[in-house]
Amino acid sequence: MIDIMNANDINILLQLGERITFECKKAEGQIPKSVWETYSSFANTIGGTIMLGVKEYMDETSSDKRFEITGVANPQKMRKEFFDTLNSNKVNRNILTDADVEIIQYQGYDLLCIHVPQADYRQRPIYINGNIMNGSFKRNYEGDYHCTEDDVKAMIRDANDSGNDSVLMENYTMDDIDAPTLAAYRNRFRTANPDHVWNDYSDREFLLNMGGYIVDRNTRREGLTLAGLLMFGKGLPIRERFDNIRMDYLDMTNLQPDSRWSDRLTYDGRWENNLYNFFMRVQSKLVSDIKRPFRLEGMERIDDTAVHKAIREALTNLVIHADYMVTGVLRVEKHDDCFVFSNPGTLKIPVMDIYAGGNSKARNPNMQSMLRMIGFGDNIGSGFPTILNAWKKENWRKPFLVERTDLHLVELTLSMVSLIPEECHQALNEIYGSEYNRLDKECQLVLATAITEDNISNYRVQQLLGKNPLEAGRILYALVDKGMLLSNNRGRWTSYSINSDYSQGVKNSRSKTQGVKNSRSKTQGVKSREQKKKEIRDALIAFCREARTLQEIADYLGYADRNRMKRVYIDPILGELLEMTSSESKNSPNQKYITKTK
Repeated sequence: MIDIMNANDINILLQLGERITFECKKAEGQIPKSVWETYSSFANTIGGTIMLGVKEYMDETSSDKRFEITGVANPQKMRKEFFDTLNSNKVNRNILTDADVEIIQYQGYDLLCIHVPQADYRQRPIYINGNIMNGSFKRNYEGDYHCTEDDVKAMIRDANDSGNDSVLMENYTMDDIDAPTLAAYRNRFRTANPDHVWNDYSDREFLLNMGGYIVDRNTRREGLTLAGLLMFGKGLPIRERFDNIRMDYLDMTNLQPDSRWSDRLTYDGRWENNLYNFFMRVQSKLVSDIKRPFRLEGMERIDDTAVHKAIREALTNLVIHADYMVTGVLRVEKHDDCFVFSNPGTLKIPVMDIYAGGNSKARNPNMQSMLRMIGFGDNIGSGFPTILNAWKKENWRKPFLVERTDLHLVELTLSMVSLIPEECHQALNEIYGSEYNRLDKECQLVLATAITEDNISNYRVQQLLGKNPLEAGRILYALVDKGMLLSNNRGRWTSYSINSDYSQGVKNSRSKTQGVKNSRSKTQGVKSREQKKKEIRDALIAFCREARTLQEIADYLGYADRNRMKRVYIDPILGELLEMTSSESKNSPNQKYITKTK
C-alpha cells in the first residue's frame, strides 16, 4: 500500500494535510479507543495511515499550526498493546502484518505509524466490538462514520464470489420476459455462435443455461434470476421489483443555447426498459459519429477501432459491475470532449489493481457471460487495460475512475483531450516562465491537469501517474514548496490549485504582480474558463432561489460528478451567496442549498 516511511515523509503528510487516507491522534500513554473505528473505516474503504503521537487542531487551516507533535511514551510497549488488542475479540479480523506498524522518530519524538490496507472484498466488512451492524465504519471527507445497514449488506453480498445476479426473483416467471428482447438477443447469439447446442433450446432452457433462470433443487422453487429479469424482462415488472434503479443516457454534444441535452434515452414508454435494450441502444449512440477507417482482411470488411472497442468495454463494465440492490442510476453521458459512465455501487477491488489489469471480479458474472457470448467484453481482467491502451494510443488524458463511497457511486470519465494541450503549455509557460520547462514530465502533467480541471487531488495524481498516496504526496509537496501549486484545506479534504500569482524567483508569493496578471489575461483558454465558471455560478444562484438538493443542482447544470461540482462551484460561495437548509451533514443526500438573502 505505502512505502516504508521516514521523517521527511511524515513532514510531507503534515504539511499537505492529506486527510482522507491520513488520521492523527495524540495517544501519549495508551492506544486511543477511536483508533479501532479508524482501523475499520480504512479497511472498509481505501486504506490509510494512522499516526499516533500527533495532536490535530481541526479548526486551523495552516499546516504549521494545525498539528502539534506530542510523541508517544514507550512506543515498543504501545506497539505490543496495539497488536494484542488487534488479535483479540476487539475486531473481527486482523489484516495487518508486523511491517504495517512502524516506530518513527520525528523532531525528537517517537511516533507510531499504522498502515491499514484496504481489506479484500472477501474479508469485508471489518468491524469492532463483535457487532457487524453497529461496529462497521467507512471513511469519507468528514472522517469515520458508521456504515448504514445497506452498506453492510452490500459488503456481505460482495463477499460472495458467485456474484449478485444469480439470486432467485420470487414470483417472477417466464411470463415476465419480453419476448422480442429475448428473440433479438438469441438472434445475435446464433450469429456469434452458429454451431452452439443452446440454439435449439426452448427459451426457458436457454435462460437456465445462461444463468437467467434458476431451479432450486432443494426447495423446487424456480423462476427468473436477477440477471434474467433485468436483462430481458418487461419494463413494468422490472420497475415493480427494481424501483430503486433508473437508466439514463444523455447526449450533450453540439448543444444549442438554453438546451441541456441534444438527445436523451430514458424510460418514456416507447421501449421496454430492460438492460439489454438499454445497452444496445446506448452503445450504437455512443460510437455513431466516431470515424471508422475502412480496411479489408481477406474478404471481410473491418471498420472497428481501438476507441470503439474501449467505449463498448466501458459500457459493458457499467452493466456488469453495477450494484442493482442499492438506489442509483446507470447513467451515460456523451459530451463534445469526453464520455462519462456512472453506476450505483462501489468497487470490489482497489482502483490501482483495476488499472493494472489481470484481476476482474464482476459483481454480475451472469450478465458478464451474456454480453461476452455476443461479442461484448474482453477476456477476464483485460477489459480496463483495453480502455487504457486505446486512450494512450490517441495521446488522450488518462481515463479517470473514481469511487464515491458516500454516494454509493462509481464513475469513469473518458476524456478525448490531449494529455497536455498546446494551450496548456502556453498558459503554464506564461505563469511560471522557464521554471515550468525545467520540470519533469510528471510534474508538468500534474500542473496541466490542475489548470484544465480547476484543481487536482492526491487521488487524481495517483491515477494519472500510477503512484501510491505517499509518492503522489511527494510530487504535490515539491510543487507546493516551489510555490507553483497552492494547497486548499477543507476539513479532511485537500485539493491543489494553480498559483496564478506565481512570480519566477519568488517562492510561495501570493502577492499579485502586474506582469503576471497581464500575461495571464492574454491566455484565451484561461480567460474563457473563468468566464464559464462565472456563468455556471450565476445559473446556480438563480436555480437555488428554491431549495435544491445536490443531485438536483448537478442534473440542472449537467454534471455527472456532483462532488467535484460541489467543490468547484458550491463550496467557494457557501455562506456568502448560498446556505444550507438543514443541520444534517453537508454530504447528506437530503441536504439542500438555497440562495442566501441579503
